[in-house]
Amino acid sequence: MGTRLRGARVVVVNWRDLGHRYAGGAEVYAMRTAEAFAEAGAKVTYLTARDQGQPPSDHTGTVHIVRRGSRWTVYPLALLWLLTHRRRIDLVIDCQNGIPFFSPLAVARRTKVVQVLHHVHDAQFKVHFPPWLAAIGQWLEGPVARLVYRRSTTVAVSPSTVDAMRSRLDWRGPVHVVPNGSTPAPHGLPTRAAEPTVVCLGRLVPQKRVDRLIDAVDALRSRVPNLNLHIIGGGPEEDALKARAHLCEGAVKVHGHLPEAQKSQILAQSWINVTLSDGEGWGLAVVEAAGHGVPTLCHDVDGLRDSVRHDETGWLIAPDEDVTEALHRVLKELVDPTYARDTANRCRAWASRFSWDHSGTRFTTLAADLLTGSHTGGWLPGMPEATVARFTPGTTPLLRWPGARVGDGWALVEQCRPADLLVALRAAGAQDVTVRAASAAERLHGVVAGTQTRPVRP
Repeated sequence: MGTRLRGARVVVVNWRDLGHRYAGGAEVYAMRTAEAFAEAGAKVTYLTARDQGQPPSDHTGTVHIVRRGSRWTVYPLALLWLLTHRRRIDLVIDCQNGIPFFSPLAVARRTKVVQVLHHVHDAQFKVHFPPWLAAIGQWLEGPVARLVYRRSTTVAVSPSTVDAMRSRLDWRGPVHVVPNGSTPAPHGLPTRAAEPTVVCLGRLVPQKRVDRLIDAVDALRSRVPNLNLHIIGGGPEEDALKARAHLCEGAVKVHGHLPEAQKSQILAQSWINVTLSDGEGWGLAVVEAAGHGVPTLCHDVDGLRDSVRHDETGWLIAPDEDVTEALHRVLKELVDPTYARDTANRCRAWASRFSWDHSGTRFTTLAADLLTGSHTGGWLPGMPEATVARFTPGTTPLLRWPGARVGDGWALVEQCRPADLLVALRAAGAQDVTVRAASAAERLHGVVAGTQTRPVRP
């Protein structure tokens, strides 16, 4: 992989970097992606906004950071930077966080653009903006983006994000899944607390609905003795949530940002993580909690229905279900130490299936395939988003689809008609070929169910 990307000039465009005061999971994904490309031999620039106190340029050791503009002006200034440097860019990783950067308008036609989309923001525009401005945001995210990115490939972080793009944005271009990774929990952590302990991990923004969780915990204090809630994370809602928590007589603590070691200490002692978000691209905090053996209670919405396995690593509830009663029900189940231990083991096993190295390899493989001309027409309505083929082990056929995953006796290919895959495998000498649509879990992990080995790239 390093040979195929060595010397490639890659620009990752994202509205924030990890040093921004409001950085969240999208920034972790963007920087991890940038680092993966650098490790694969590319020359990487991370183009982003400039927060208070940040220098206009920086360097992480492998990634050059360029900062231009603020929350709103970063968009035109990033386009201007891309336009100025367009002859020295081979690939743009264009991270969309509601409002696209529209990088195809500024780069050379030969430059490849891969758009990254975490989740569809259409309904969330109405939470943050007045109706007229929300309508502009929806128009930019939908019809305008469809036109500008019509020749580009998109990476989504979960299968439900792909489904939302198709159904709510009427997206017709090729979309590949590259999930978030996960960092293993440190060793030597404390055991679960004796008293019922709830944690909420993530950015403190309106669409996360953390205020509703505080109200639910406050309402349960009379029924669940010694119940307490720890809220970890920062954001524009932090001060308001601290004021709300003050009314709960010490049962709720809003910590803000915490050092990783201290955060892990609280997670390890928690019984359950709760997120009431209206929608996520994935749920990076959910998998982080699972890595500490902590299940999650959340709404059955985009992203979270992929990162939480219902009744195994957590519980999905309907968006209109009473949160107080759902939390009470789950806490009563977790009182049983055997049930709690089994749930924690399932959570750790699930989280262990995600790694940043694996996700980085998938993204760089896809990009290298695109840069070297592997392309086969993309997605058509009614076609599976990903197709699994099984065939007689012993052959490793060469497949020309971008990001194709091939192992001994199996292949997993995205944005490919099943009939085309069947013909290609037979032409490559594979025997007894069968094809079917890939499951959501297979699309996430990039490995066919029932196989134990990592894919082999021919």
